[in-house]
Amino acid sequence: MALLEKVYRDECIPALMERFGYKNPLQVPKITKVSLNMGLGEAIQNPKLLDSAVEELTLIAGQRAVVTRAKKSIAAFKVRAGMPIGCRVTLRGRRMWDFLTKLIHLAIPRIRDFRGISRKAFDGRGNYTLGIKEHIIFPEIDYDKVDKVKGLNCTIVTTADTDEEALVLLEALGMPFRKR
Repeated sequence: MALLEKVYRDECIPALMERFGYKNPLQVPKITKVSLNMGLGEAIQNPKLLDSAVEELTLIAGQRAVVTRAKKSIAAFKVRAGMPIGCRVTLRGRRMWDFLTKLIHLAIPRIRDFRGISRKAFDGRGNYTLGIKEHIIFPEIDYDKVDKVKGLNCTIVTTADTDEEALVLLEALGMPFRKR
């Protein structure tokens, strides 16, 4: 069992049951999946950039990344339908908990000038999206082998009905939110 999963079961469930008055532990919100997405508009001119992005995202996630393709042609961006423009990976179960442990305890503290992550990135349905500007904050990435610093989006999907429940859940797991 991953460290964060143990914290969730032993500490978060009782705390959330007390705070929100849940009668059954199965009512407590939980994290269902984590989705990582790396969009690369420059991959149109440089296809090798996409290959390195897939390798790096695979290293970060611990699971093979999938290449995403454009759905529509957009002449202004010189994009045709079907062109590879990014990569993504969806984590569930053990890999999800391992990634969240690494994100909260290792990667986020390595962000330059870090003062906490925003509380405003909830979508209204209990899901949280975190934009990471530099993928080199993850310990698996060797800075010397990186040709270009890339950003990625990390979406944490929960079963919470409201943003407040999701915020309390993520705070209980140790997510370093900014002080109000």
